[in-house]
Amino acid sequence: MTLVKERPETVEEQAILAKKAAKKLSALTTEDKNEALHIIADELIQDYKYILEANREDLKNGKEKGFEEAYMDRLALSKERIEDFANGLREVAKLSDPTGDILSEWTLENGLNVKTVRVPLGVIGMIYEARPNVTADATGLALKSGNAIVLKGGSSAIFSNKAIVEVMHRALEKTKIPKEAVQFIASTEREATKQLFTMKEHIDVLIPRGGGSLIRAVVNNATVPVLETGVGNCHLYFDKDADVNKALSILINAKTDRPAVCNAAETLLVHKDWLKENHQVLQETLEKNNIQIHGDDRIVQLMKGAAPANESDWENEYLSLAIAIRVVDSLDEAVDHIDQYGTKHSEAIITENKETAEAFMRLVDAAALYHNASTRFTDGGALGFGAEIGISTQKLHARGPMGLPALTTVKYMMLGNGQIR
Repeated sequence: MTLVKERPETVEEQAILAKKAAKKLSALTTEDKNEALHIIADELIQDYKYILEANREDLKNGKEKGFEEAYMDRLALSKERIEDFANGLREVAKLSDPTGDILSEWTLENGLNVKTVRVPLGVIGMIYEARPNVTADATGLALKSGNAIVLKGGSSAIFSNKAIVEVMHRALEKTKIPKEAVQFIASTEREATKQLFTMKEHIDVLIPRGGGSLIRAVVNNATVPVLETGVGNCHLYFDKDADVNKALSILINAKTDRPAVCNAAETLLVHKDWLKENHQVLQETLEKNNIQIHGDDRIVQLMKGAAPANESDWENEYLSLAIAIRVVDSLDEAVDHIDQYGTKHSEAIITENKETAEAFMRLVDAAALYHNASTRFTDGGALGFGAEIGISTQKLHARGPMGLPALTTVKYMMLGNGQIR
């Protein structure tokens, strides 16, 4: 099959091109950027067969390498999935452009006017794994917020990512945005990734999106500032006052809707009193939905077919139709478990007791907290941000699903009339 022409530039040269393009991009109007996003979306849908042809190469290679089913699901594209991320670009185009927003303004006693204004970060380095949709999602958010982007996808999606970028480049040639604003590092060598980690003079921020090992590698080795995203060891807590039907409906959605995504539930914490009354219907519901149970001692004794849980069951993402279940005696015990094993991503309590819910929301440290709702809503699209560039689990600059404002910083702009100090 035909691939994107290999760029002659080194990784550093690509970053320099992106930096120059970012300067031009920052001067464009919101209308210019929105028009470009619509043109990219149109081209992606028009050339979907080309992208699917490339994706088949990645799926073939993944099958030969024995990738797990959940990994293959993240890697796979279809006409519908391409239409989804094309429509995501159109949704981003509808969103308010944060650049140029005046966040605060005041005048000093000497007459000096001071404003803080949102401006683009500059050049974003995006490092991600097996999700080709991230190539389009991240590009759309970067361009709308006035940023250039350097993409470094995983080798497992190399054909798909190259094809998507080629289509986007063809689209950008019809717009005012220079195509150099979107750079794709085609090399699968680790050295190329390491270069991206250390080009502080050209890259303004790195955003890793993928598994825990990738994120740790970026955070531990980068000299470029990192917007840290996190894996999703998400918990549901069934309080003693949880409504049975509500609890089971939320559990099935959070676990089975898309088990391989980061906002899927991985651990269920159940108050002993609720379980005493409802263990039979819980077991039947899990069996009906083919969910494998890994439980603590009380669960193993109570629920047939439950495998004994070990430490790794509490720590890791299953990304499949499996769930860890632990019985707790109190809200405090549930919170302690989440503190120990949670990844500060998304945590939910199911209860009809308002005071208990408020205590849970106050005590649990996570980017997204839910009362009587599924963790699957921790998503930029679901929350009205359009496509998201990732879900931040850190506390500096941005937290939770990162939309357009997370890709900006501020400038202090002082307007004077000869004032001196």
